[in-house]
Amino acid sequence: MNAQIRRRRGKPFNPAHDRRATEFNRGIGKHVQPIEVDDPMELGGRLIVMRSTRDDPLGDFHSRKHIDEAQYEGGRAFQKDFEIAERGPRAIDPSKEAVDGGRIPEPITERQRRATKRLARAHWELGVDGSALMSDFLISGRTMAQIAERRGLKGRAWDEYFGKRVRECLHCLARVYGFATEKTGKQRIQVMPENIG
Repeated sequence: MNAQIRRRRGKPFNPAHDRRATEFNRGIGKHVQPIEVDDPMELGGRLIVMRSTRDDPLGDFHSRKHIDEAQYEGGRAFQKDFEIAERGPRAIDPSKEAVDGGRIPEPITERQRRATKRLARAHWELGVDGSALMSDFLISGRTMAQIAERRGLKGRAWDEYFGKRVRECLHCLARVYGFATEKTGKQRIQVMPENIG
């Protein structure tokens, strides 16, 4: 056991129950962030654990305090609705061999209808550009540099511009899903970066 483990004041240290990580790989340090979760071994207890943000740009933005809690929850609600809505009927793949006893198509559930309705409202509020940006960021998991490059744009100014647009769209989603109440989210960032590099 590590001799330099700190303990909370007032609680005796019990090394048998120490589940904290003491070593990290040097290469992934920038892709992990601490979060507090419920302790499964102790009722009412909390643990600090490390969460990977390598494939989760929304979690990375939240852990680095680039967005607030309402924007984070709005983004997660959008992701959840997308996941629910896409579980609907699947297209038939003509490249696969037809077999008897294939799966019967599942009917669309009420839950899927509600998720689709919320997504339609979110897409309407976001507009065409905002919907495409949220699809790249929340569904495909692209970073700002990848979003800019996908649009044929490169440079730090474009990365910062798309970062501002993503925060604006997340604020819009927070309003759509009821996590924010102010009506200022309608503002659109019109200023384009002059330094295109």
